[in-house]
Amino acid sequence: MMAPIVHAQLAWLAHPQELAERSIRLSSDLWGLQWHTLARVMGQVSQDPVKPNPDDNRFADPVWTESPTWDLTKEWYLAFTHHMQDMLYGTPGLGSQERRKAAFWWRKWLNAVAPTNSLWTNPVALRKAVESRGESLARGYRNFLDDMQAGDIRMTDPEDFNVGGNLATTPGAVVFRNQLLEVIHYAPTQAKVHAEPVVIVTPWINKFYVLDLTQKKSMVRFLLDQGLDVFITSWKNPDASMHDVSFDDYLSRGIHELVETARRLAGAKRVHAVGYCIGGTALSMYMAWSARRFPQEAQAVADWTLFATLVDFRKPGDIEVFIDENSIRYLTESMKRTGYLDGKQMAAAFRLLRSNSLIWHYVVHGWLYGEKPQPFDVLYWNMDTTRMPQAMHAWYLSELYLHNRLIKKDSLSVAGERLDLAQIKQPLYAVGAEDDHIAPWQETFRINNHVSGSRRYVLSSSGHILGIVNPVVTPPKRHFRVANVDRGETVDEWSTKAAKQEGSWWEDWMAWLKPKAGGLVDARPAATREFPALAAAPGIYVQER
Repeated sequence: MMAPIVHAQLAWLAHPQELAERSIRLSSDLWGLQWHTLARVMGQVSQDPVKPNPDDNRFADPVWTESPTWDLTKEWYLAFTHHMQDMLYGTPGLGSQERRKAAFWWRKWLNAVAPTNSLWTNPVALRKAVESRGESLARGYRNFLDDMQAGDIRMTDPEDFNVGGNLATTPGAVVFRNQLLEVIHYAPTQAKVHAEPVVIVTPWINKFYVLDLTQKKSMVRFLLDQGLDVFITSWKNPDASMHDVSFDDYLSRGIHELVETARRLAGAKRVHAVGYCIGGTALSMYMAWSARRFPQEAQAVADWTLFATLVDFRKPGDIEVFIDENSIRYLTESMKRTGYLDGKQMAAAFRLLRSNSLIWHYVVHGWLYGEKPQPFDVLYWNMDTTRMPQAMHAWYLSELYLHNRLIKKDSLSVAGERLDLAQIKQPLYAVGAEDDHIAPWQETFRINNHVSGSRRYVLSSSGHILGIVNPVVTPPKRHFRVANVDRGETVDEWSTKAAKQEGSWWEDWMAWLKPKAGGLVDARPAATREFPALAAAPGIYVQER
């Protein structure tokens, strides 16, 4: 945290001319702010010289503009915050990654000291306290104690949800289980289904039911209603005994077992594979591994779909502030002591990326306003964290995030095969999300530069979760852009021709996928004699804490 900030300060001291120019610019802006201050003190109307960013809702209450005292508090805070960030991003003589790191950590501190985060400098909190005769403060204190007991700043109340009760309720059966995963096969909702099944590789960061939340939001249920036969991974929540589990295991004992289970139960030669986030990265490796392991006519996957997936990690989004040699070395040594990375550590890192909306928003509304967390299924899922085995996670961070070896031909060896993405010839349907800060859509687009099959790319509105969990509703809530990708096409070239459509991209995906999934056959039951039900969906592993 401190090193990039110190490096930025030293860089400015080493460039006195640029520092002087920046100081003159700051003085000019502060002079305008002083005139605004004088006007407000004298009771005159004056337009705010510094505006919050469009997505900054901290100062949305009218009191921050109507009251001169609070308006000036807001304006001086924003003025220094914006100038500090601009200076750090513009630091001369410093590498771009170092500048981004310095700006990131300084922004976290500036967010923490915002006037909205303290009772005595938050007029909304003070007003609520007066209006409720202190009851809002009493409720806030109880919320604070509950959060301390939970060891987390809760975004929603865990008591409002129950996996298998009001979440992950689509009927099905666990038809395969080993030490790494359960394979769930869902019961059909149609009398006839397409002959070739769909297999979904979910991320092992958090749990699989993000694709099977409530009935209206469930992608799984949508696929079933479309007449598709669906299998999905439910990964075990690792403990210390799994410290030696490697990425090879996740591929050979995880994804490969999913594919083979679906083929055998359905009696189909091929499946249609889907991967989400890190599950999509693993599926990409599996596709390259399979291309080397088996001849083209024996490939088990007919086509594949990726949701918010990176294969090129040169610019992996805001998460790169945590990625360097020293950070990974420190994290690896820490994992060696426990055998795993605790899920709360991973969740804390992702929440830091959006600290205002994912941390301070809940501090203010829960502790200062005394509001009970609202029931929100996606936030409950986000809090339902999982651990990562030490060997697998250290390898993943080093080989992909740090050295970016997946896109380099034959540089990465997994489960006995050297990987080359160019060997993948099956058709690809890839989805990115406009506001995704975990897998930036411009980076997810890069998969199109590395594979050999036909490609179709979709850019959905919203972010990493809601851009994917994007059910069909009337009237439409979101939009998407879609077009096929020609060989060698750039992001800008694709953007020029991609047509914008209102609604959910799920319908476009079905128009692409269903004609490839074989003719209609009698629907298969969730469990069979050869593959009996080991447990009812959502299974056992998803319940592990």
